[in-house]
Amino acid sequence: MIDVGNVMVAADSGTTGNGSKADNPVVRLSFELVLAVLAYVEELEATRRYVVVRQLLRCGTSVGANVREAQHAESRADFVHKCKIAAKEAEETDYWLHLCTHAPNYPTPPIPLNDKLLSVRRLLARIIISSKANAA
Repeated sequence: MIDVGNVMVAADSGTTGNGSKADNPVVRLSFELVLAVLAYVEELEATRRYVVVRQLLRCGTSVGANVREAQHAESRADFVHKCKIAAKEAEETDYWLHLCTHAPNYPTPPIPLNDKLLSVRRLLARIIISSKANAA
């Protein structure tokens, strides 16, 4: 278990508290983010923005996949590495959403999607920092 502020995050089992993945804030938030990305991607597909759809779909869903994979890391270093990959994918997701926000004739990403992304990015940053500090 890794202490991240007031939350304990499992570095190896993918669970907290009573053993449910739903109890793990980063797993829950990243899954909610992926669902929000999927909903927005459908909106983009309806406007035939296929290049952006492919990019956003890849990086947006990769955040959740890497967070889940990190829950079964082989070591603390592996856990941190997978969280860093998730954080990089979250940054790329932010880039594509920012592009959609400012591109003419693109549907604006919903505010809850941006809020979820920000929450995931902040939580991943705290997890990475505290995991590194606890390794020393």
